[in-house]
Amino acid sequence: MALALSRSLPAELRRLQLEIEGHALSYGLDCFDVIFELVTTDELNEIAALGGFPTRYPHWRFGMEYEHLSKSYTYGLSKIYELVINNDPCYAYLLENNPLVDQKLVMAHVYGHCDFFKNNHWFSKTNRKMMDEMANHGNRIRAYMEVHGESTVEDFIDVCLSIEDLIDPHRPFIKRLNDDVHATEHTQSRPKSVTRFDAKDYMDEFVNPRQAMIREAERLNEEDRIKHSHFPAEPERDVLLFLRDHGRLEPWQRDVLSMIREEAYYFAPQGQTKIMNEGWASYWHSTIMCERTLTDAEIVDFADHHSGTTAMPPGSFNPYKVGLELFRDIEDRWNKGRFGKEYEECEDYQQKQNWDLKLGLGREKIFEVRRVHNDVTFIDTFLTEEFCRQHRLFSFAYNSGSRNYEIETRQFQMIKDRLLFQLTNHGRPFIYVVDSNFRNRHELYLLHKHFGVDLRIDYAKDVMENIFKLWGRPVHVETMCDEQPTLLSYDGRDHSMERIKDSTKENQT
Repeated sequence: MALALSRSLPAELRRLQLEIEGHALSYGLDCFDVIFELVTTDELNEIAALGGFPTRYPHWRFGMEYEHLSKSYTYGLSKIYELVINNDPCYAYLLENNPLVDQKLVMAHVYGHCDFFKNNHWFSKTNRKMMDEMANHGNRIRAYMEVHGESTVEDFIDVCLSIEDLIDPHRPFIKRLNDDVHATEHTQSRPKSVTRFDAKDYMDEFVNPRQAMIREAERLNEEDRIKHSHFPAEPERDVLLFLRDHGRLEPWQRDVLSMIREEAYYFAPQGQTKIMNEGWASYWHSTIMCERTLTDAEIVDFADHHSGTTAMPPGSFNPYKVGLELFRDIEDRWNKGRFGKEYEECEDYQQKQNWDLKLGLGREKIFEVRRVHNDVTFIDTFLTEEFCRQHRLFSFAYNSGSRNYEIETRQFQMIKDRLLFQLTNHGRPFIYVVDSNFRNRHELYLLHKHFGVDLRIDYAKDVMENIFKLWGRPVHVETMCDEQPTLLSYDGRDHSMERIKDSTKENQT
């Protein structure tokens, strides 16, 4: 799974890159160096299938994704315009058969992405040399395939990929114990010794009574037993880390799981900032193109391609469109001073419509927003009722009677809540490890913290089977079914479900 790409840009495209880079810098964008590669459609589809990297480990899912992209392009269903990698330097790809106006648009869009990658807080902990790291992962996995067999390693990768989203995306930003300490604290604990007070020999029996020492030793031993009979001490959201450190794995399996986990953490910020990232890049490609680089002959083609990228038919949600318009709305509001207590408390509709304090703080504000927010905080902080009305953002739900998605509500708070619900943890369930010695049998107990996202039981059963392969002992998941606490179990042969009368594990958390 590797492509050899080394073609340099033609002189005309190189000149355009330098021009657009100069415009980006003049607007205040701060980017890593950008390396553009000119590729064919087939090469771009292959790179996109590999997640944007020219070199990855061998796996059937990449071939499946390539077939999907290739056929979609052949039948005119989709076309990849831009692909850029969060790396230092950033790598981006240009289609060799694109017209010049498209190359300009893509370059301007790429510089918006690169600025976002470098300066957004949620990308600050990512590996900036992931291009090299991905190649290293591929080489290590190929070496394991030569030793253990291609099918064996690929089957194990399937198991790991089925749980690759069971990570804690906030872990890189939380100061914790060193992972090595975390991995060994359960097995290398030392019993506490009884405290003795200094005393002369003839006073020792009175200062340190023998019966008191025995009772203190029993108490400390009991505390130690209770502490280590329930491990981890606190619920662990990073299930991959826990299985890597404590699962019954061979050394090569532990290494492969570690690689899958590292890649999952690399891609996590992209999922957390999809709306902002695409909106920021779209804002800057439209700004640079319209204010600096478009010629009169290119305006119609640009408008056609830009409108195609930002189109949002009724019932759909386009992150390019929502992100772009929300950044523009923030800029306009802060330019006019349409924020703060005075503005919010104004009840005169006409006065609010004409509100303009001419503060000119818009550009400064959107750079601040770009730096500190992710999609959830972006929408929660800046999505307003006026914005929803202006852009006709409604909440849609599936009507089983008509078999269509229909407008569920036009109420602002419900629309906002529904959108935030979909964005929180990408709409996926929150799963925690709460006990690795359930029933004192070294069985793994997982807790699904129910925040409105139900488990799909068929999916849950498949995932439990894969976790069993990593843990080596029965696996249990506490969840909610029909609003009742339910325990799903898999013992290596059969699945079972039972109602929980007293959700003790949930109470412990």
